[in-house]
Amino acid sequence: MTVKIDSPVGMGNGKPVIHTEALAKRFGSFTALHGLNLDVHRGEVFGFLGPNGAGKSTTLRLLLGLIRPSGGKASIFGLDVGDVRHVHPRIAYVPGDVSLWPRLTGAESLALLGRLHGAVDLDYRDELVERFHLDTSKRSRAYSKGNRQKVALVAAFATRAELILLDEPTSGLDPLMEAEFVKAIREVAAQGRTVFLSSHILSEVETLCHRVGILREGKLVEVDDVSKLRTMHGTELDIDLDGGAPDLTHVQGVARVDTTPEGLRVQLSGEPGPLLQALTPAKVTGLRSREASLEEIFLGYYDTTTSPDGHPDGKGDHDD
Repeated sequence: MTVKIDSPVGMGNGKPVIHTEALAKRFGSFTALHGLNLDVHRGEVFGFLGPNGAGKSTTLRLLLGLIRPSGGKASIFGLDVGDVRHVHPRIAYVPGDVSLWPRLTGAESLALLGRLHGAVDLDYRDELVERFHLDTSKRSRAYSKGNRQKVALVAAFATRAELILLDEPTSGLDPLMEAEFVKAIREVAAQGRTVFLSSHILSEVETLCHRVGILREGKLVEVDDVSKLRTMHGTELDIDLDGGAPDLTHVQGVARVDTTPEGLRVQLSGEPGPLLQALTPAKVTGLRSREASLEEIFLGYYDTTTSPDGHPDGKGDHDD
């Protein structure tokens, strides 16, 4: 499924919704986040990418004021994140593993979460319950992980919060419910509200987000539009030839040339003009191009075999 969201409303105008300066967090001798500088704008759906252990959840906890930074600062709506009395009524949060009150029904959990937040669009909440096929008559202890996620998502979206913070929000959802999640995010963005989506599901981020930030070992290594990231990281061209192949290895912008049964496969970085000029003497019978996917870009930044703390599967002593 590929659904692109239009450009964010008001992006680049006025103060950013989220602003961090040299934000850092250390746990003893381990540095989970190194000097994060980041702005997220009104109406934007921003993707925060990184494998387990990269520092994504640490960043969210800092933004929520749940932990104190070791250095730097962060603000939401121009307010210090520690000012939870004024910040929290304007935001909603969905964690990656939702815990609910086991004896309460889904309806009771939604009502309690609504009272805790203080502002709920009840009609929209009822609509979301139907759209997410959530049986609110069951007690929470009978819910699967996916249904617990649905409760948290419905509660968050129903607040109509100005900023929604999501930490691996679709874990446990089936494809149909993921489609409803996409629809709800589109509604948030269309209304000029902001979403900060932390995820390691690359297809989800590529579908939803205007911009992405890539986090590696607690350091922000890239922030840009998804389309610009693809352009920066090159295009793959399959060139079908009738006859001999020209030498393209020294052509400007050509990073790599491989032989295929039909002709050549070229990795191109930059403008195609010099390559097309070099192909003029050849008899080209076919030309196909493919931009790098977000997954390929991401893997180019990150060695997935080793996590920052040395654990081969990215799971160590610290949360991500």
